[in-house]
Amino acid sequence: MEQKSRDSAPHETRNNVGMTFLAIDVGNTRLKWALYDAPEPGAAVLHQGVEFLENIDRLADVDWVSLQPPKAMLGCIVAGEAVKRRVQEQMEIWDVAPQWVVSSAAQAGVTNGYDHPTRLGADRWVAIIGARHRMLARMRATGGMARPMVVVMVGTAVTVEAIDTEGRFLGGFILPGHGIMLRALESGTAGLHVPTGEVREFPTNTSDALTSGGTYAIAGAVERMVAHVREHCGAEPMGVMTGGAGWKMAPSMAVNFELVDSLIFDGLLVIGQERFSARFG
Repeated sequence: MEQKSRDSAPHETRNNVGMTFLAIDVGNTRLKWALYDAPEPGAAVLHQGVEFLENIDRLADVDWVSLQPPKAMLGCIVAGEAVKRRVQEQMEIWDVAPQWVVSSAAQAGVTNGYDHPTRLGADRWVAIIGARHRMLARMRATGGMARPMVVVMVGTAVTVEAIDTEGRFLGGFILPGHGIMLRALESGTAGLHVPTGEVREFPTNTSDALTSGGTYAIAGAVERMVAHVREHCGAEPMGVMTGGAGWKMAPSMAVNFELVDSLIFDGLLVIGQERFSARFG
């Protein structure tokens, strides 16, 4: 059974209240944004929204036109330079410099174990940082001990990340999401079409067989990573899952995963606190 959580990380001491902070998460299909009252974990959400990438050119005239101008902005983007330029053009209504996360060897108490740290996707890096700090805040609140983690993002692609007890990113899997799997089968197999099936233990029709196959393929990769981390760290990892399709996956998992919609924003708040607190604190 999974836990569901749609809140931000547990609240910590607030030092930057009054400094509005815009966090932006640009994925492969959608842009999500949130305006906070401060760049720090636990900050209050003042406004938030989401747009498909084909509609982001109207942000300045519609979604953002009446917002309180942010004093700082930090974003995470995987969609490429052309989309980044379009987002920055929309931000010209404010006097704020766009800043974007780039993965590094270490940040916010997390060490990057990738062979080439800057090549790790920014979304993966931010989610790892958000998950690690979420776990640490909870451990401080309950008096518990730090734990290793498995962090899963379920979107166009699926990423499965391993973090040890000390906060070192050990590595991760990348595999196709549900939609890519189903489209690949449709294009390569005669007579198969993208289904609207259900996940079943024993599917008895093609639609359910395809949906169940994709779901359990992802679940199997996640559960294998949990086993790797358990063996490597000698402790049961804490599981966190995020992404637009996370709610579809969580019920099919054989291990507990907490659903956290705000994980990328949690990470941006942690990095934003580190980056902006000296300037505005």
